[in-house]
Amino acid sequence: MDESCASRPEERLLRFDREHLWHPYGSMTDPIPVWPVREAEGVHLVLEDGRRLIDGMASWWAVIHGYRHPRLVAALREQAGRLSHVMFGGLTHGPAVALGERLVRLTPEPLQHVFFADSGSVAVEVAMKMALQYRIARGESRRRRFLALRHGYHGDTFAAMSVCDPEGGMHHLFTGFLPHQYFAPAPRCRPGEDPTQDLAAFREVLLAHGEEITAVILEPVVQGAGGMRFYSPDYLAGVRRLCDRHGVLLIADEIATGFGRTGTLFACEQAGIAPDLLCVGKALTGGMLTLAATLCTTEVAATISRGEPGLFMHGPTFMANPLACRVACESIDLLLEGDWKARVRRIAQGLEAGLAPCRALPGVRDVRVLGAIGVVELDHPVDMHVLPGRFVERGVWVRPFRNLVYVMPPFVMEDDDLERLTAAICEVVALEAHASSSQRESKPA
Repeated sequence: MDESCASRPEERLLRFDREHLWHPYGSMTDPIPVWPVREAEGVHLVLEDGRRLIDGMASWWAVIHGYRHPRLVAALREQAGRLSHVMFGGLTHGPAVALGERLVRLTPEPLQHVFFADSGSVAVEVAMKMALQYRIARGESRRRRFLALRHGYHGDTFAAMSVCDPEGGMHHLFTGFLPHQYFAPAPRCRPGEDPTQDLAAFREVLLAHGEEITAVILEPVVQGAGGMRFYSPDYLAGVRRLCDRHGVLLIADEIATGFGRTGTLFACEQAGIAPDLLCVGKALTGGMLTLAATLCTTEVAATISRGEPGLFMHGPTFMANPLACRVACESIDLLLEGDWKARVRRIAQGLEAGLAPCRALPGVRDVRVLGAIGVVELDHPVDMHVLPGRFVERGVWVRPFRNLVYVMPPFVMEDDDLERLTAAICEVVALEAHASSSQRESKPA
């Protein structure tokens, strides 16, 4: 072993990581920088070198209560002392039942049946599989396609990839390998705007291919990783009406938006609609453990159960893991017992005020806020080898993607940390605008 490395554990850690560990959307030959985290508490990440970063990402939108919340830690420890895991085939347990009760109670009334999975992508796979098995049971074998929205994102597994944006999304490389699906134009109507034109475009696709479509899948109100785009709840209400008119199921992917992120417990509430299937994940456990769920109506569940082979054909090994279910129950209780709506409103106000200066910067196309989501959209892609490091230098953690600098802070973030976070974004975006402008000016005419 290199003695110099042995004397610097952080360097040894980074060297092994760089040579052997693959990161999300990463390259093994030209990796972007990473920073080793030693511990985390509240809204702060503590790096191996002792630096503290304000986490603006809530670890990909999941850690809504902050890190190391004592109630979540206590629930995890207590459950680990009794039952950490047991197969869900032929057995059940208290944490799964308790979590199921909470989800059925909190989601729209028609959603009465819960299928637990171990990640958001798998929850989407389960929903799509349910929709297909529903059609098979009804003898509607022609209905084997899905209708999704352009700019949508639903996960990285194969069926989920097939309903992500087919051109501008992250999965265009797999075109030709994925099942063929139909896509409607992404809604352009922002909250408060008239959705009539967007619904007309959606209706055209449904009219042209309705006999082949088993279900519509979309992210309610906020299109996340496909562009952080916000659209009118009235559009969602219109889609629900069109689905009913054409006998098409509606799958709501609330993996990113569920549990308060947009200002309502679920984004569907803003449109006053109930989907036929609902996917949740991410914040379900407060970011402590991986867990997701797909809920469906009695009509969907009973139809599948009556059809061949009389059961739903899916069963993950770690389905309904007791540790994850117990922590999810505690996370939901923690959320509902506190004034989370006021917290999200306060964060929204802080993001509006703190990000407003970005509107005047060159290279900024748009600044938008919805609930505890803040987005600065640039007119050019960011350099991921450079920008994250600039945020770390300013004591915050923000991970941009494509041309978007965005944050989804934990709900417990206080005003001073929020001000530091937004000030850092304004500084880095200003530097980025200056650097981009200089590069354009240096190019020969």
